[in-house]
Amino acid sequence: MTTPKKSTTTTAKRKSKTTTSTRKAGPARGRKTKPKKPKKTLLKKLWSIGWKLGLVFIAFMVAAGFYFNNVVTQRFSGQLFELPTVVYARVLNLAPGTEISVAKLRQELDVLNYRKVANPMREGEYSASSTKIELIRRPFDFENGPEPARHVMLYFKGNELSRIQSLDSKADLGFLRIEPKMLGMLEAKKSETRLFLKREQFPEAMVQALLSTEDRNFYHHGGVSPVAIARAFVVNLKAGRAVQGGSTLTQQLAKNLFLSSEKTFWRKFKEAYIAMILDHRFSKDRILEAYLNEVYLGQNGGEAIHGFALASRYYFGQPLQELRIDQLAMLVGMVKGPSYYNPVRRPELTQERRDLVLELMMRQNILSPTQYNDAATRPLDLQKNPHLGRRQPAYFEQLQIELKDKVGDKFKADTGLRLFTTLDPVSQSYLEASVKRTLPKLEKRSGKGLETAVVAVDRQTGEIRAMVGGRQAGYDGFNRALSASRQIGSLAKPSVYLTALEQSDKYNLATTLPDRPITLTNKQGKKWSPKNYDRKFRGEVPLYQAMAKSLNVPTVNLGMQVGIPAVMDTLEKLGVDRQEIRPVPSMFLGSYSLTPYQVAQMFQTITNSGKRARLTALRNVTDVDGNVLYQSVPKASQQVPQQAAWLTTYIMKRVVSEGTSRYLQSKYGWATLAAKTGTSNDLRDSWFVGVDGREVVTIWTGRDDNKPTKLTGASGSLRIYADYLSQRAPEKLTLPWPKNIATDHFDATSAGGYEQDCSGNIDLPMWDKNGEIKDKCNNSPKRWIKDLFSL
Repeated sequence: MTTPKKSTTTTAKRKSKTTTSTRKAGPARGRKTKPKKPKKTLLKKLWSIGWKLGLVFIAFMVAAGFYFNNVVTQRFSGQLFELPTVVYARVLNLAPGTEISVAKLRQELDVLNYRKVANPMREGEYSASSTKIELIRRPFDFENGPEPARHVMLYFKGNELSRIQSLDSKADLGFLRIEPKMLGMLEAKKSETRLFLKREQFPEAMVQALLSTEDRNFYHHGGVSPVAIARAFVVNLKAGRAVQGGSTLTQQLAKNLFLSSEKTFWRKFKEAYIAMILDHRFSKDRILEAYLNEVYLGQNGGEAIHGFALASRYYFGQPLQELRIDQLAMLVGMVKGPSYYNPVRRPELTQERRDLVLELMMRQNILSPTQYNDAATRPLDLQKNPHLGRRQPAYFEQLQIELKDKVGDKFKADTGLRLFTTLDPVSQSYLEASVKRTLPKLEKRSGKGLETAVVAVDRQTGEIRAMVGGRQAGYDGFNRALSASRQIGSLAKPSVYLTALEQSDKYNLATTLPDRPITLTNKQGKKWSPKNYDRKFRGEVPLYQAMAKSLNVPTVNLGMQVGIPAVMDTLEKLGVDRQEIRPVPSMFLGSYSLTPYQVAQMFQTITNSGKRARLTALRNVTDVDGNVLYQSVPKASQQVPQQAAWLTTYIMKRVVSEGTSRYLQSKYGWATLAAKTGTSNDLRDSWFVGVDGREVVTIWTGRDDNKPTKLTGASGSLRIYADYLSQRAPEKLTLPWPKNIATDHFDATSAGGYEQDCSGNIDLPMWDKNGEIKDKCNNSPKRWIKDLFSL
């Protein structure tokens, strides 16, 4: 039977649908198919990302480690800090026979902040009676090496040190040095300053106080303390705010040395990482030493105070090693916040913080309850107006000049040099006080706007003992002592008389000089008629009186006799640059201009028996390792005959006893001072030079605009000197008696002069190169002028 056609067709269609369905579902013929991947779980994805990030983190940590390690090692292996150039005053040298009284030595000790006590027990303490001083001299690194503390007894006879006894060995000492006062840092306007100390130089009590307060486990953690971090986290969580930090001292050091103060996680991470490197690479004591010298403890003007050593000088005026436990605790307490716990602005808060530090020390048995009570009941005891050594800008400018000249390329800032200078801190402080006290008094007569400058130098060595550049001694501005060149007036006269007295066969102190009207005409026909200050003429006057009374006309007559070239030569020998002087007759009366510094050099030479010692402020320069880079050796060379300089100084003594400076005679006649006043035209400049056995002090007073002051040398600058002597009693001025100088006798003549007369009642020293004066009048040494000169 035949199958129907329709059925065949229906079956074909079904096959076709089946085939089509199969093709869609299955792979195309002739292709290879990939196996189906299983879906990744979330954990596997995180693991995949994690280990990759871990590798990146490890690589980063290794790279950061290399970088931070290199930075830390390089910094710690070299000079860790920028160290300032520290300037010290002169060292006081004492030996049996030194001319110094109990009162003067006490002045020195007080300036150095020695503490007067009943029984000296610690360094920096002394006791005194009328004839002796017991002293524990501080240890100090002098220019030629360190010396330990010394416990000594000093015995005095009158104004002389007679004996130095060591109370440690009971033996007599032939020599004792008192450490110099720190004057300050040479570099002005630095962002930060510090005095570097080694770890062993810090008081252990202070170190224990710091560790018990800031980082109890310092010697046990690895730079970062998880315990401290956890403790701080709990405390801050309970308080609801940040009240405690978890940083170790090592972390604080890392932040201060290498990082900023920004409060970010990244900075904290770097801080912790560097701290661990520090702890791994360096000893705990090395890290602690760095911290103790780096920690910030306040501001001195615009300068940041870093380190406990400098903070001790700033707040208490004493070396760190001499502070009491309560003072050390105050400094430790300030670490938490030097601005907040500022003892000057917030003494109550500072004292509370100090007492908390003391209490922590007691809890850890560092202090006994008795010691705690004793320390906690003390006041803060800050020094008056906390400061570092007061910089003397005028003096420091001179130091800069000498450093450049004498040390040159060896001087590099920020390398921790120590400069030992010639400055006498007692003279400096008293001269500054006299300027401050006297100028307002002078302005009542002259009007406001007076300025001044002072230079004090050692008469024999030329070492500069003090320098004031203006009425505001601490102001770093125009230095009049070095830069104000003004007409010197009658200060020029001693050079004229010295020139004449060199010619002993023609001139002596009794030589008569004409004091009559005189008119001089120059090559251009211009006439000049000098007059005396009082507009009077005396006919004839002895040479010594002409200078003692500062008479102009006799001086011009004498100058014309000896000649302008001869006087120019004398000035050059005295240390004056002849290029500063115009060679005309008015130069005899000081028509040329000099600075106070130049004037000081001139009179140092005259009053040192004609021996010139170049003025200097710099005595010694050492580097941070104690190597000597420069050392001065005071030298004085004979420039003019000793006898002529001696006789000129004798006249300057008569200036005080009977001349223009007799204002000083009633009170200081016993000191036989020498002096010279000077006044320029129209009373524009008031000058004074005073000389005792210790110093030559040159003072100028005037106006910066060169307008008249209404002051003479005697009514102006001399008054500053007199005020200075009221604080710092002078030493008697004595000079060695030169060869071929003897006294002769004179009688006054009716004309006003003197004539030689062996029976006369006026004695004057005379210089005869042949020594015949002594034979002529049978002069015995007993006739020498003991009231003015001592042998």
